[in-house]
Amino acid sequence: MSREHVSHDDIEKFAKDRVNLPKEWADEYRAQAKRLRDKLSTYVSEHPDFTLKKMLISGSLAKGTALRTLNDIDVACYISGADVPQDIEELLEYLAEKLRSAFPNFTPDQVKPQTYCVTVSFKGSGLDVDIVPILYDGDPDWYGNLVSQEDGSFLETCIPRHLEFIRTRKAKDADFSQVIRLAKYWVKNMKTERDGFRLKSFMVELIMAKLLDEGKKFNDYPEGLQHFFSYLATSNLTDIIYFTDYYKKGDIPTHSEPIKIIDPVNPKNNASKLYTRKQADMIVDAALDAGDAIDAALAATTKEKTVYYWQKVFGSTFQI
Repeated sequence: MSREHVSHDDIEKFAKDRVNLPKEWADEYRAQAKRLRDKLSTYVSEHPDFTLKKMLISGSLAKGTALRTLNDIDVACYISGADVPQDIEELLEYLAEKLRSAFPNFTPDQVKPQTYCVTVSFKGSGLDVDIVPILYDGDPDWYGNLVSQEDGSFLETCIPRHLEFIRTRKAKDADFSQVIRLAKYWVKNMKTERDGFRLKSFMVELIMAKLLDEGKKFNDYPEGLQHFFSYLATSNLTDIIYFTDYYKKGDIPTHSEPIKIIDPVNPKNNASKLYTRKQADMIVDAALDAGDAIDAALAATTKEKTVYYWQKVFGSTFQI
């Protein structure tokens, strides 16, 4: 494969300039989340009726897979106690009331219950922090029930293990997170170009984890992306993807959905359960086109043509 016109280093520079969340931004976002957590901890010490057990930054910021366009932070809030509502709508309003009490200077529109979380908006930075309540019953591994982002139902999860799952794979391959970010940027571009296209970040992360576990290397970014696109194209997204870090294969129940990408901390949860076969076909078709574009870019004889084909993957923002 030719690297004459656009090399691994060029893709790396593009990622640094256009794709990745800058470290100083990430540090400030984490600091802002920490200030919120510290404020809540003070409130809890003064109001023991609010049985907050743990707060953890979660999502792409915590995993190191966030894009430059990140505009909200997920913070998991473990709550327990007999007075904690079990109804989802009541639970979110309960948490919102506690947050309003903890932040009396906030206006009502800065603390809003959503479908699965309570969003705290900081007017100064324009950043939103999504406080995700997790009903906790004392499990030593920090399993609990959160409100699913997909359908609003309760879903068993374990935030520390989700973070550990990614952390162990980053330890195996230093470029694991970067190729995930590049693939997520491709997804972002596809959403603007193809009506109805969807492929959530969690699914991208798990597909990449599968490839890593199978021995694929990501230290060459064009090749690493081709591993991803080739898998989507050749599997047709009909394989079941699962991991045995925290459960055995035999623990996985039968999943009948078209795409089966099983949550690594909960075998009962198919992370792709709401995806239709039509949506799967859109993902496969887009991956085929992206793979062909990279092949064409690597074979192109001029820089102009090479950049043209890479723009089919990343959009017009790709410039070298």
